[in-house]
Amino acid sequence: MKLQKAFDIVPGDVVSFVGAGGKTSTLFALGHELANAGLRVVATTTTRIGHDQLDLMPYAASISDGISHLSLALGQNRFVFLYGQIKGSKVYGPGLEWIPRLLDSVDSDVLLIEADGSRGLPLKAPKPHEPVIPPETTLVVPMASLSVLGQPLDEQHVYNAQAIEERYGFGLGNRVKSPWVAQILRDETLGLRGVPDQARVIALLNQTPAGGYLRARARLIAQFILRSPRIYGVALGSVRGANPVHEVQRQIGAVLLAAGQSKRMGQPKVLLSWAGGRTILEQIIDQLQLARLAHITVVTGYRPGEVRQLATRAGVDVTHNADYATGEMLSSLKAGLRAMPAHISAALVTLGDQPRLQARVIAQVLTAYAEGAGDIVAPSYQMRRGHPILIDRKFWSEILALPDDGAPRDVIERHRDQIAYVNVDTDSVLRDVDTPDDYQSERRLAGLE
Repeated sequence: MKLQKAFDIVPGDVVSFVGAGGKTSTLFALGHELANAGLRVVATTTTRIGHDQLDLMPYAASISDGISHLSLALGQNRFVFLYGQIKGSKVYGPGLEWIPRLLDSVDSDVLLIEADGSRGLPLKAPKPHEPVIPPETTLVVPMASLSVLGQPLDEQHVYNAQAIEERYGFGLGNRVKSPWVAQILRDETLGLRGVPDQARVIALLNQTPAGGYLRARARLIAQFILRSPRIYGVALGSVRGANPVHEVQRQIGAVLLAAGQSKRMGQPKVLLSWAGGRTILEQIIDQLQLARLAHITVVTGYRPGEVRQLATRAGVDVTHNADYATGEMLSSLKAGLRAMPAHISAALVTLGDQPRLQARVIAQVLTAYAEGAGDIVAPSYQMRRGHPILIDRKFWSEILALPDDGAPRDVIERHRDQIAYVNVDTDSVLRDVDTPDDYQSERRLAGLE
């Protein structure tokens, strides 16, 4: 996956890189990538970089050359680094007051800013005057390198290690552990210090290998980082690779549709008995929780008190669909999407009558989304699309705007070019409990009869 896709960068973005572990390399790689895609990119720093790093740029311009010179250089090179002055071996950026002037006067598409320094170390805690993030920033990328894992927590391996010790008491000299990296990156006084309120945040764990144990550890770190609702996503990758990002972990919510009247069953299907004296609703919630969804909302309708009691006992959220009797599934999905927290990036639309749903199938869908396979992801069994279906937030407004006689598939089919199908080895994604015979059949297939 390219950096532009991983960071969701669009024309008009102002991107500030902070933290440690490859900020300059990431900035340069992203700049070249955007320029190759036809965008006009200005890069600068609010701190300083090494003079030798200017050699990585197509063109470097001084602020003293003037705005017209910068615009001309952009037209010729598409990617230009702008600096304030050079002192010895260091290149200093222009003052912060130049940022709004650049945005107003220079016809660039994206502004990239190295807003922090770390002496080339893989992990850092900021000092009181750091980082220097312009208030105009729209995206902040806090960074760390996995190469810090197992290294001593000291000033030779971690920038400002003393501040981390004072904050958490990890112990100077102790080996850096995975949860420490997550705590530092998501800490409002450390990794997120100075982030403007309006800016979105996508962290980057650099030097993550394509596979193996370290990638699994990176996923674990990402999940810890995502416990902060301030962080929109965590990219895992190695910025020096041709495809620098392996995946982006995001906060995914599940909308569990449990509002139906189930007239043919005589009672709500979600309240039917399943295994161990538990209901179908509890069985499905168990699988969603095993898949480590960031948020689960159960949508109630018919007999809401009983459904709410079970859902609350399972530790998940509940919202009621007042239109359940006439609104069909669409009204319940709309209610569930409206109840999703603002930091949720995509919704896993889950039917309340698929008791054989498996956490491993959910994990396959989530992995395909994280790896950028599609913005809508569905399981497929023998070339037939099933449920649950993951839908990126950018499509939610279209679903919410559907007329009462519409259906979610109308939006899905409208964006069929963005659908990714995940082949699964179980027909449970196709089957549901619609009649008493279906119920008995599903119980037999699950080995409960």
